[in-house]
Amino acid sequence: MSVVEIKVPDIGDFDAVEIIEVLVSVGEEIVANQDVITLESDKAAMEIPSSVAGKVVSVNVAVGEKVKEGSVILTLDTEAAASIGDKEQATPVSDKTPESKPKPAEVIAKSAVTIAKGDADIHAEILVLGSGPGGYTAAFRAADLGKQVVMIERHAKIGGVCLNVGCIPSKALLHTAHIINEAADIADHGVKFAQPEIDIRKIESWKTSIVDKLTGGLKALAKQRKVTIIQGEARFAGTHTMQVTTADGEKTISFDNCIIAAGSRVSKVPVFPNDDPRMMDSTDALDLADVPENLLVIGGGIIGLEMATVYDALGSKITVVEMQDGLISGADKDIVKPLLKKIQNKYQAIYLNTKVAKIEPQKKGLKVTFEGKDAPETAVFDKILVAVGRTPNGKLINAELAGVNVDDYGFINVDAQMRTNMPHIFAIGDIVGQPMLAHKATHEAKVAAEVIAGMKSAFDPMTIPSVAYTDPEIAWMGLTEIEAKAQNINYVKGAFPWAASGRSLSVGRDEGLTKALFDKETGRIIGAGIVGPNAGELIGEAVLALEMGADAEDIGMTIHPHPTLSETLCFAAEMAEGSITDLLPPRKTLHSK
Repeated sequence: MSVVEIKVPDIGDFDAVEIIEVLVSVGEEIVANQDVITLESDKAAMEIPSSVAGKVVSVNVAVGEKVKEGSVILTLDTEAAASIGDKEQATPVSDKTPESKPKPAEVIAKSAVTIAKGDADIHAEILVLGSGPGGYTAAFRAADLGKQVVMIERHAKIGGVCLNVGCIPSKALLHTAHIINEAADIADHGVKFAQPEIDIRKIESWKTSIVDKLTGGLKALAKQRKVTIIQGEARFAGTHTMQVTTADGEKTISFDNCIIAAGSRVSKVPVFPNDDPRMMDSTDALDLADVPENLLVIGGGIIGLEMATVYDALGSKITVVEMQDGLISGADKDIVKPLLKKIQNKYQAIYLNTKVAKIEPQKKGLKVTFEGKDAPETAVFDKILVAVGRTPNGKLINAELAGVNVDDYGFINVDAQMRTNMPHIFAIGDIVGQPMLAHKATHEAKVAAEVIAGMKSAFDPMTIPSVAYTDPEIAWMGLTEIEAKAQNINYVKGAFPWAASGRSLSVGRDEGLTKALFDKETGRIIGAGIVGPNAGELIGEAVLALEMGADAEDIGMTIHPHPTLSETLCFAAEMAEGSITDLLPPRKTLHSK
């Protein structure tokens, strides 16, 4: 007789899980991978299989008992079995430690019900979870490569957060703010307009029409590509199945490959009175319910400052509070400085190094208690916008039932081909990590679709640009000076102030700056930052220069149209080269000792 013990494998962060069913009995012959007990935690029910075939000699557990990793479930006589399975994970009585442990998500995945293709309501060669920029790009690229694609979206309109409640509607409102501000600024140049009459319902309608046009266009493109769209709330039900709650009831979708593009959601601060209608997140702010007289923006990052720009133009008195010592922490302070200087003169207050300790709802408003050297102890606001970041949705889709590992923050780790730890499941966009940007997601999406289609593809960008659509705009790419210094990189900076730009002066804006960083040894561009009107439109040339390995001479010798804002990158390169004629060349250049 050759007896082995079947033990509870690694079941994740559980140290006492109750047995709700024993599925075998003494004397029964079982096959490899046959389930022997069922466990139930507060998160899921899971079957634990035997790793080998054999005849049950003893059952060491009972219903109601609690077990943990390493607990002996039963013993098997492997010689008595007619067919003996793989012994890889079996533990002989004499052994103390198993050779390897399956990962927690993979263990939970074994408990999922396996549904054959023919038993599912729909089968997809590629199932895409989410229809944001990453999701629809993945779906469309896969369809173009000949794959049969199903795309799931929980909202009524495809397009995800970006098109519906993010990038696109916010830019529409920022354009409105830009026009209002320009009309006011032109008074200094001899053209004075009357105060604008603001109809927020009409503004809201215009914003919605833009969203409808884009989402409608995507729907038409999906139809032309024969991509099936399912509307509903989806969660994994197994390694190759997904359960979708739709208006018509539950649907089961089986798939050969899956691309997770489930995005992120606004982060909430638990101690804040989030149920109070006067508390807003970015989605609420885009709805334009009203224009509060006094608005507090918690968070001095891109989203908070963009919405502050909108509400300031519409007439709100803005206060910004930020825990760190500067605004837009990812950018160098010299390209944030012009924005800070401008809004300090416009907003009620900007409190840096300041924490919101408490928010108390009152009849007259929301009473805020601050902790910071320059902030008042308390102040009352009509509304508060909380813009403290976004949280990935990795923990909301039952990824563990598919065997996909999700970290404590909700992110899913992937390789350069966008594969998760399960080789047939891919993930893209916000859910795989920073930066949470739509233009990152779209490129990741194409990689995932192409890899599934058998192409050689990888996500390996040299940089991912960032843009704050504030007034003035801020954009940067590659290394910042902070990062270059931290990495001890010997670099030369070429900085061109827009006060010396004819085009900038002609539009009444002289606060801008274009700077570029070049490797001292090779002369190649390694980073760039721009602040000023249309900075987001200008940064693309710097990104291309970095990807193409351009050096300062390449950029400086490229003939740019004059007078334009685009030539400021050329002038920044000439500053680093020492060949600038529009200003005096700096002492430190790429050619100086």
